[in-house]
Amino acid sequence: MRKSLAAISAAMLILLAAPAAASAAPVPNAAEVQPEPVQTDDGYTPTEPRTPTLAGSTAVGECEHDVPWIHFSVTLVDPDSISTGHTARLVLSDGTHSTTVELGELQDNHLEGSVLWPGASVDSRGVADGWPGWEFVGGQWVETDGNFRWTRGAITASIQVNPELAVALSYPPTTPLCATDPRGGSLPATGVSAAVVPLGIAGGVIVVLGVVLVAVRRRARGRL
Repeated sequence: MRKSLAAISAAMLILLAAPAAASAAPVPNAAEVQPEPVQTDDGYTPTEPRTPTLAGSTAVGECEHDVPWIHFSVTLVDPDSISTGHTARLVLSDGTHSTTVELGELQDNHLEGSVLWPGASVDSRGVADGWPGWEFVGGQWVETDGNFRWTRGAITASIQVNPELAVALSYPPTTPLCATDPRGGSLPATGVSAAVVPLGIAGGVIVVLGVVLVAVRRRARGRL
């Protein structure tokens, strides 16, 4: 009988202790409870817009009829139409100086054409009458540190639209057929291309020879 009472008492103590233990168990913090990911059935996955580029665009320095030009071709690749600009510019720099050459507005994301090299100029007929690093003083051409002379050295160049693209660009060299400096350094600023001077000299020689030949013939006739 005593053993039965002892067993009943022990069972009652266990039953009474169970609620207390349950109340003492830690309750998870609401902030620590992570929501279950929501699964969707539409199969849609957001994608980042593709970055626009100027890949394939070029700018090249060339000499034509003693005039230094920059020929350019600009193509904007913008498949998601996120570019905020359509005005093309060419920026030149030597680390100390910089200049911006306006190229124009893109049409259907493309633009190509030619612009004079900074410091170069032509007259109303398109004949060269100015070159970077030169000025006409006292009846002759003299070199100067001004007039964009720095663009003839080591420079960097970039085409800018938004985005931008670095391009390899350098001042075109003088060749036997095309001068990117005043020929001889003393060509008068008359608007006559230096390339015409040799032709004028040759024409003058022909005229002189003609006069001499006529004089010789007249003298020969007088002797007869």
